[in-house]
Amino acid sequence: MTVVLDASALLVLLHDEPGAASVVPLLEGAAVSAVNWSEVVQKAATRGVDMTGLRDDVETLGVHIVIFDADSAEATADLWTITRNAGLSLGDRACLALARALGATAVTADKAWAEINAGVAVQLLR
Repeated sequence: MTVVLDASALLVLLHDEPGAASVVPLLEGAAVSAVNWSEVVQKAATRGVDMTGLRDDVETLGVHIVIFDADSAEATADLWTITRNAGLSLGDRACLALARALGATAVTADKAWAEINAGVAVQLLR
């Protein structure tokens, strides 16, 4: 199964929060948008996580960080109308747009995603 990880999914793993064990088997071959990776780095740094080699470690686990380009930006913007009432962020929509483009399942810890139909399969971690 191809999956696209939301920042929340990677943060659950990095901080060993409930649902972390569900993320581990998804890592090999998973993708994450560069937008979501930025969010992971910022939030991890805020919590005092040593960032040295973090990207290398995540990529070694099989996660591919996908460039966010103009096409990605437009696909992300297109999701605003159907996700705004659920309060999804730019990063959330970037994850969904990448999952849609790859025909993949989006994995998140954000329960608000269950309220929307973006034409993408969503797997909630908790």
